[in-house]
Amino acid sequence: MKVEQLLYNQGKLIRNESSDQINDKDAALVLAFGAKQIVEGKDLYSLFRNKYPVAEIVVASTSGEVYNDIVYENTVSAVAIWFEKTTIKTVSININNSPNSFEAGIELFKQLITSDLKYILVISDGVQVNGSELVRGLELSNTGNIPITGGLAGDADKFDYTVVGCNEVPDKGNIVAIGFYGESLKISHGSFGGWQIFGPEKLVTKSVSNRLYEIDNKSALDLYKLYLGKYAEELPGSALLFPLSVRIEGSTDTVVRTIVSIDNNEQCMVFAGDVPEGSYVKFMKSNTDILIDAASQAAGNTLVGLDDLNATKPKLALLISCLGRKLILGTRTEEEIEAVREVFGEKTILSGFYSYGEISPLTPHTKCQLHNQTMTITTFNED
Repeated sequence: MKVEQLLYNQGKLIRNESSDQINDKDAALVLAFGAKQIVEGKDLYSLFRNKYPVAEIVVASTSGEVYNDIVYENTVSAVAIWFEKTTIKTVSININNSPNSFEAGIELFKQLITSDLKYILVISDGVQVNGSELVRGLELSNTGNIPITGGLAGDADKFDYTVVGCNEVPDKGNIVAIGFYGESLKISHGSFGGWQIFGPEKLVTKSVSNRLYEIDNKSALDLYKLYLGKYAEELPGSALLFPLSVRIEGSTDTVVRTIVSIDNNEQCMVFAGDVPEGSYVKFMKSNTDILIDAASQAAGNTLVGLDDLNATKPKLALLISCLGRKLILGTRTEEEIEAVREVFGEKTILSGFYSYGEISPLTPHTKCQLHNQTMTITTFNED
């Protein structure tokens, strides 16, 4: 396995000199993450297609790009990957051509499943797609507990629209799934948030899918605005700083949910994932030090169970972190990337993006879930 890392900045494509150099015709997969105004144009896709003529090329818009140890904006961070033994297959579907996000997930998994499927990477539209339903559909037939990770595309902090593309110019509503096949590929994953829960648990008394109307029989929007105080005037953007912890009745597991928009006509909050009626929620907050420590823990979790940490440090680490973390960290954003670097060492290529949602199992050999406000890491090696 070889990984070539590139940065598209101010019209130029620059290679990370510390990364591998791949023959352009040998690259099997290109993952490119960048600012929407750049990636939705024809020029960028044409540039990568001309450079890597036979590669599967997946491009997504972001809320910030991870390139090695640096977080950029208004650029494109990319990796081109050559596998010695692993094979891949890409499939895509547009949510406007599917009954719903759940059915889209079912269809994507169906198109990828074979006896030697080792792992699935999912890159999805971040506004039109219901991430929770997408994940539920993907996992419906996943009886073999094949690991699935990935994330939802971003649009800076605008929440207007996002774009994703597979072997074409990126567009709205696309969901891309990449299947990796063969026993030589070694995948590990870790996900951690670092948010603090406070206040009493409250019951969701009215919701439909990812639209929340009432908490404890009161207007959820009014209650949330009261909770936000001075930040209420900055909704929905300020909601990224104050997510909800959601627990399904009968379970001890929780997921974090963040508002992506406010529907003033229906007086409800729209989340990146489902907030089921009858579930329980708590308010959350965090600070910079806790979030940075959480990034380190997410990286450490990918190495759990390895016998020789030095010999098995990953070739590539794909980092998908939430926009909400970036807004809180501000000028310290790169510190969470540096925390990951300290765990993996200098030889691991770090790439990825800031997202509207992260996809990962909570622990190995369990079903994946949609998360908000986490640092989610997937590592790649090949025997």
